[in-house]
Amino acid sequence: MLWIKALHIIFITSWFAGLFYLPRIFVNLAQETPGPTTERLLLMARKLFRFMTMLAVAALVFGLVLTWMQYRSPDGMKLPGWLHAKLTFVVLVLGYHHACGSLLKKFERGVNTRGHVFYRWFNEVPVLLLVAIVILVVVKPF
Repeated sequence: MLWIKALHIIFITSWFAGLFYLPRIFVNLAQETPGPTTERLLLMARKLFRFMTMLAVAALVFGLVLTWMQYRSPDGMKLPGWLHAKLTFVVLVLGYHHACGSLLKKFERGVNTRGHVFYRWFNEVPVLLLVAIVILVVVKPF
């Protein structure tokens, strides 16, 4: 179980690194005029999003295995409340990941309508989600 926890943490950390960096690329794309720099940023964003998605899948698989192991434990038939809350935040992180993919497609089509300030604020969302998840997992408030 400890190996699975370690792998889960490694993949979560890697996935979140991408979730922190991709919106920073969006900030730069929102400030650029079309040209070679824009193409380079789009290429970086596409590659990062693809890699992030693979990391997210691995993180989710190991997380589901951990949840299943908790469910299979003697007292596991009743999952703790903090785990339900954590899973809710994980669904929100998945929604954020999906939103990043949608925004990337808009940049690729050249139909982005939002400015760099929006993306600077958008970049803070995964920080708040990560803080909530870590507090729930470490403190287990309920």
